[in-house]
Amino acid sequence: MIYLGKNIYNFYICHKTHFIYNVFDIINILKYNHIRYEQTKSKKKSLLKLCTPAVIIALSIILIGKITANFIDSLPSIQQLGSYTPNLSTKIYDKDNNLISELFTERRVLVSINEIPVNLQNAFIAIEDNDFFKHWGISTKGIIRATSKMLLKGKIAEGGSTITQQLAKTIFLTRKKTLIRKIKEALLAIQLEKNYSKDEILQFYINQIYFGSGAHGVQVAAAIYFNKNVQNINLAECAMLAAIPKSPNYYNPFKNSKEALARRNLVLLRMRELGYITKEQEKEALEVPLPVKEKGLKENTGHYFLDFLRIMLEPKYGTNALFKSGLSIYTTLDMQAQTAAEKAIEEALTKFDENKFKTFEIAKQGPVKVQGALIAIDPKNGAIRAMVGGRSFKESQFNRAVQAKRQPGSSFKPFVYLAAIEAGLTPATILNDEPMVFVYKGNSWELISRDITTLEIIAEKIPEKDLADTNKIWAPINHGRKYRGRVTLRTALALSINICAVETILRVTPTKVIQAAKNLGITTPLTNSLSLALGSSDVTLQEMVSAFAAFASGGIKTTPYIITKITDKDGKILEQNIPQQEEVLSPQSCFIITNMLKAVIEKGSGWHAKNLGRPCAGKTGTTNDSSDAWFIGYTPQLVAGVWVGYDNRSISLGDRATGGVIACPIWTQFMKEALDGKPVLDFIQPENIEWALIDPRTGLLALSKTPDAFLEVFEKGTAPKQCYNQIISNYERYDLSIGKEGF
Repeated sequence: MIYLGKNIYNFYICHKTHFIYNVFDIINILKYNHIRYEQTKSKKKSLLKLCTPAVIIALSIILIGKITANFIDSLPSIQQLGSYTPNLSTKIYDKDNNLISELFTERRVLVSINEIPVNLQNAFIAIEDNDFFKHWGISTKGIIRATSKMLLKGKIAEGGSTITQQLAKTIFLTRKKTLIRKIKEALLAIQLEKNYSKDEILQFYINQIYFGSGAHGVQVAAAIYFNKNVQNINLAECAMLAAIPKSPNYYNPFKNSKEALARRNLVLLRMRELGYITKEQEKEALEVPLPVKEKGLKENTGHYFLDFLRIMLEPKYGTNALFKSGLSIYTTLDMQAQTAAEKAIEEALTKFDENKFKTFEIAKQGPVKVQGALIAIDPKNGAIRAMVGGRSFKESQFNRAVQAKRQPGSSFKPFVYLAAIEAGLTPATILNDEPMVFVYKGNSWELISRDITTLEIIAEKIPEKDLADTNKIWAPINHGRKYRGRVTLRTALALSINICAVETILRVTPTKVIQAAKNLGITTPLTNSLSLALGSSDVTLQEMVSAFAAFASGGIKTTPYIITKITDKDGKILEQNIPQQEEVLSPQSCFIITNMLKAVIEKGSGWHAKNLGRPCAGKTGTTNDSSDAWFIGYTPQLVAGVWVGYDNRSISLGDRATGGVIACPIWTQFMKEALDGKPVLDFIQPENIEWALIDPRTGLLALSKTPDAFLEVFEKGTAPKQCYNQIISNYERYDLSIGKEGF
């Protein structure tokens, strides 16, 4: 009967169009015979004669044929398998093409049958369907066995399914145990066998099934259980993988090692009994221990970077494509730098909390954790190498490296001095570090005094009603209320002198400073005011680091990016990114600013960065009430920025928690590890640069015995030509000549 059923089914598949017509032919023949019979016999006799066994069988066949035809028409089209693609995980790689993470609903990677070891193929056949290469989709023995179990138990029981039937069920049907499903499963299995080779069916099956621990398909299973590609697993590992799918949770070696070991050994036994392996191979494989620790991807690194990537790509590709279509995303992430960044942030801030929690709590909420962020960019091409958006992605998904807008404090000052250099000032230009008092008149601030020793002096020049209005009076002060008198531009930046920064922005105008910052990549709107010189306008950490990268690259602004290319499951390139670069500064201006920022580390607030042990430049930043601490710095190979603060801006880090004290050490520790093994390089001096020995008190050329004289860098043709003594001498000669003429 089974053989007859197969032939009837094949007849239907091959002659589906004509099947109904053949049925109608039978009906017409019967009708014709009926008419002839009526012509010779009475009506009553003819009806009785028609009800012969042959007629009843014919009508039964017609009825069964119609039912079968309708049933088969209700089955899924087997042709779908040709274009069927299971849910594939999207793979994410670092800059060295190492797999670092995956996005998936089902974690799966397709491999061809040629990449699947023969031992693994044989293991599946031995334990699940040893007649796989003999049957035509369904197994007679299996059906008889399953039917017997059903009769004994009084319900549908598992068993009797071939690998082909299991594939049909997995792809096209539900797991519901019903007779109708089993019939459909068998019919679909026959169709699969008719349309696909055994190798194709086995390939589909091994790539489709679930192996537990989030692994769909054999490639991911090999990676999770053995940390290998499937091509490289040994006989014992092949047997273990073949043992799992029957009950992925029960036979999971990480969860139930005893049961998993017993089933693995059963697979090896069946392989030996069927002649797939020798007794010696079985014995050797039996001695191999089970995996005891999951060796999948480390999911605790780069969370903020990966989420930033997802947010960027989801609107472009859609959630389904991003999580199910098997994309390969090649990123700019440097795992050495990323690991160093997370370590530096967590270690420093944990220590900070431990010290502060002893004396500081927030009402009923208990201690509040300080937050931090770090981002690092390659100045040569704009590639983001590391990103930390907070201390715990699980606790807070807010990415402080790219989303938080905070006041940068003095770390903004390099843009002020860049505008000054571009306006014709030099590092030797003298500034006056004395108190300043401004009053707001109409639509601008007016400098009315450079003496703030007493309130009475201010009161003499400002109406009493305005003294109480802090929006009409502004008196910037230096850190520690220390004033130094005449200092050079270089010293002003190195020591982060607020008064000098305000004097400089007065000279060049806030508009020019805003333009200089925008040219470097600051995109957040900046306030057109004198307080901009002290970093009063909010910006993001990413913007600041990107802008400093232009200094490190010699004047080339590069748009930061995190993706080098994306390919589909077949390797076709969907997008490929190259650095988007623009020359925004002269190499000479960059070199001058870099040399000034070196002084911040050599003699100023960034002194801790000297511990890096290689040439570097940077700037600290601390805002009012110490609510934000910054350090942005760079070497020729890497630019990085660190921000530390509380999400609640009203909470202070503490009186001594400046950018130099808390942010700079984090930056230094990070850079040490991120650049470990990299060559020690200094910044390259461009053409049209000259050096001169400068007197720090006058900004003019120093004499050989001038105390504290230092070498200063200038664009060619802008260095001082005289020393102070020469100017005085010339002045005296001029006075004498006038006297001789009768004055």
